[in-house]
Amino acid sequence: MGKCSSPSIRRRIGAWLLPGCGCRFTVWAPARNAVRLRLVDSGRSVDMRKDEHGYFTAEIADLAPGALYLYDLGEDGLRPDPASRFQPEGVHGPSMVVSSAYDWDCNTWQTPPLSRWIIYELHVGAFTPEGTFDAAIKRLDHIAELGATCVEIMPVAAFSGCRNWGYDGVYPFAVQACYGGPDGLKRLVDACHARGMATVLDVVYNHLGPEGNYLSLFGPYFTDKYHTPWGLAVNFDGPWSDGVREYFFENARQWFEEFRFDGLRLDACHAIFDQSAVPFLQELAERTANLADELGRPCVLIAESDQNKTRTILPVAEGGLGLQAQWADDFHHALHTLLTGEREGYYEDFGQISQLATAYEQPFVYSRTYSAFRQRTHGSSAAGLPGERFVVCAQNHDQVGNRMLGERLSTLISFEACKLAAAALLLSPFVPLLFMGEEFLETNPFLYFVNHEDQALNTAVCEGRRKEFESFHWQGEPPDPVAAATFERSRLDWAKIEGDYNRHTAMLAFYRRLTALRASESPLMRLAPWAVRTLWSEKGRWLYLLRSAGEKEALICLNFAAEERQVRPELADGCWNLVLDSSDPAFAGPGSALTACLAPGEALRLPPEGACLFLKQRE
Repeated sequence: MGKCSSPSIRRRIGAWLLPGCGCRFTVWAPARNAVRLRLVDSGRSVDMRKDEHGYFTAEIADLAPGALYLYDLGEDGLRPDPASRFQPEGVHGPSMVVSSAYDWDCNTWQTPPLSRWIIYELHVGAFTPEGTFDAAIKRLDHIAELGATCVEIMPVAAFSGCRNWGYDGVYPFAVQACYGGPDGLKRLVDACHARGMATVLDVVYNHLGPEGNYLSLFGPYFTDKYHTPWGLAVNFDGPWSDGVREYFFENARQWFEEFRFDGLRLDACHAIFDQSAVPFLQELAERTANLADELGRPCVLIAESDQNKTRTILPVAEGGLGLQAQWADDFHHALHTLLTGEREGYYEDFGQISQLATAYEQPFVYSRTYSAFRQRTHGSSAAGLPGERFVVCAQNHDQVGNRMLGERLSTLISFEACKLAAAALLLSPFVPLLFMGEEFLETNPFLYFVNHEDQALNTAVCEGRRKEFESFHWQGEPPDPVAAATFERSRLDWAKIEGDYNRHTAMLAFYRRLTALRASESPLMRLAPWAVRTLWSEKGRWLYLLRSAGEKEALICLNFAAEERQVRPELADGCWNLVLDSSDPAFAGPGSALTACLAPGEALRLPPEGACLFLKQRE
């Protein structure tokens, strides 16, 4: 094999239409001595030229979009393109030449700053009965009216079968056919922008799925130097890793440039193993920043990581990797344990009111702190960092779907406690993420589902799920992830909010009120966790926060007790006006004894499992 490609040289891998009528095919296959291009419709085979960097190229005249092709690897058979843009016949079938051109309707879109993002996470297949991009478009008005400003789409890279969370993708450039293919995804992005909402795509760069994964036949895409929970690690720092890195750099560029996504959520960055002097994530951030300058708009990278490592989001000049934001799971864990009382698995590290108070002031509860679950000191301090650098949630696909029965909070805690969870999240000084359906109290579970063509693999998945839940000591058997019924149970039930006034519509009204307040009141718009003042009682199970900005101050009171609690906040002079009460009958609440205007020194009677917000204009 020759030397790897220079990082300064951009190569468009895959099938690219040429001006006029023709197509250039490029595949990185340094492990091969020869690769032939096979055109499926005509049966024609063409020898491809190999350069010194391991790239094979061929140009075909008179080839239009829709042409099917494969790469002939001799004894290793006919295989799809590793950079396939579309797999209309599934992961084992031929790749299709597609046009990157698209007639965009929304050409004046401007990405809002991260501090204004309210993210709505959805799974395309389970979001609607049809499970397609076009069906999702019909529900975008609901998301916009909710007050969300960003739609995050779970992975859509082509995977085996048609029921999958998306983290088993094996063609990172190809958009899943049963969802609607590449043009369907572009229509969805375009429709989000037309409604004033940014878009984020969940991408997986730490591993590829098991079925239809033929990349190792082409080159050293993977390494056994490291191990992930899902299979071989991607080779980001070993021999020939330059070409692997280029593969994923091009993938990120595709989503930003061609599909016009505003951001990428990078799955499980803690499983991207890389000991090189300039790590893959740092170079990705640098290249993405250059692309943002080229495109004239922000391109946001959000890391999912459980490491509580601030280096991920610190600027490169300060020794960081340079990503714009990261998930902060400690906030979720602290909130979840207070709401449910669960202490199994990683929840054993949480359960105190003081931990949630810490999470409001800096999102990493474990910041060079001993973790009993990990049996070691964990994390770094995020104190002083802006709140828009952290994404927090009360529910997400992982925290719901990785429960054995996929229960949402709506089936684990009371109706009033669900409103408490919503207020705790949306009144926080961080970027909130909502998981589809939580805003209208969806009770359908979100279960883990797959339907690989390989039955032995399906069996292995079922056994793996059983072992995964051992540390949580849950009773019973997990639902069969392969069964179609498991997937059907996970779909949203939109009928819950299409009838008369009920708890579901009341919850939706409560969420809309919260998002409206967050978008209009300056103390809630200011994402400055270092300026948050908290006071709490472990015994009383209550917590309050004081937030301020300009001429306004906000008092947020949260009562996690099942009984009324009396609290006497330490307030500045003036009248503090009640603007939100989760117990309000307008939100199907039981009513409360909260005063409409709170004076300093006056006692508050917090309703059971209640949340309230007071605002004061400074003198």
